[in-house]
Amino acid sequence: MLKAVRDFRTPSVERLLKLWQQRYTHDLSPLLQRNILDYNSLIDADSPEGRNLTVKKLQDKILNANCQTGWMYTEKLYDYIPNVLDINEASRITEFSFRIYRKLLGIYEKQSLVNYSSGLEPPPEKRLTCVGIPEIDSLAYSLEPILLIYQEQHIASGDWRCLGFMTTHLNFTNQLILKELEASEKLLISPYLKFLEEHVVMPWHRVCVAAAKHEINTPQLNLLEKILPAAPQIAKSVYRKLIELLPDIRSRRGTLTEVGVIHSSLRDLNMFQAYILLCCLESSLKSIERELLPLCIAVVEAVGIDWKLTEKWCDVLASELENYVTPEEKVLLEPYTQGMKALFLRKRYSLGFRGESKSAPVSFNLSFTP
Repeated sequence: MLKAVRDFRTPSVERLLKLWQQRYTHDLSPLLQRNILDYNSLIDADSPEGRNLTVKKLQDKILNANCQTGWMYTEKLYDYIPNVLDINEASRITEFSFRIYRKLLGIYEKQSLVNYSSGLEPPPEKRLTCVGIPEIDSLAYSLEPILLIYQEQHIASGDWRCLGFMTTHLNFTNQLILKELEASEKLLISPYLKFLEEHVVMPWHRVCVAAAKHEINTPQLNLLEKILPAAPQIAKSVYRKLIELLPDIRSRRGTLTEVGVIHSSLRDLNMFQAYILLCCLESSLKSIERELLPLCIAVVEAVGIDWKLTEKWCDVLASELENYVTPEEKVLLEPYTQGMKALFLRKRYSLGFRGESKSAPVSFNLSFTP
């Protein structure tokens, strides 16, 4: 869940913010070396005039249509769960998503990566070598108020499953938006769209701020600095192992090797890591117990997933994280990786999830994107 975050500026926080920002930074060197990227087109798209043109393409009529279509795709995907959202709730959520994208585009328009104040093309030593989000914490704080309201629209239904509509709706809308753009525009705006989809479920901002309680070079902070940038690769490694362990698993979007399923599953594995690291900095399992676990329970209850699959997900992720760090770092991490597994196991037995359910197609996505 997204929560309001206070603005702390300590050296520890600054270091984690830089690592968080790297998640949305893409090196252009491979594309330039292989002549895949038209550099002049990229510079034109990044200029104030170019960004303004991109925003005009997407504003109002097109953006509103994409949000509406994104909602229809989402509704169709979840039509096997009756009465999750009524038509009025759906309309309200669609309106808020339109407002979110309009806000995001306003920020994107003002954040050119190159200083164009001189009106001249930058010299070779200042050429654009990567694309990303210049000030990620500023983006997070700017979007926070409207995203919190958007989240409230889902929570108001009283059904935890509805929170899953956020990521699904944003994911579909992002795909539709990218179809409207040229290659250079896609390259520049993709980090912003990825950030939006992840930010509503991944507490990375809270992780960065929680670092304020820790001094530079403390064991906990060193552990975070090691895992945070590696989280995407750790997620991919875990997912490859899950495919090997569960080759016959299918979801409503296809097998575990389908593009859409891979995308949402990797996002979920990153989300789990963010919660584990947040708990590590807070020296408490409360965030997993009160936020992550209820989300997963909602999926198990609504879709009839065999709880053993959820346990395998947690088990493989915990092992991968523990094997990634040193024995000394593992001592710091284990209370939260093993604590997460214990929480899920305890909840399984308390709710009576003991065998495989045949009531619905199995979905292994734990943040609700089947």
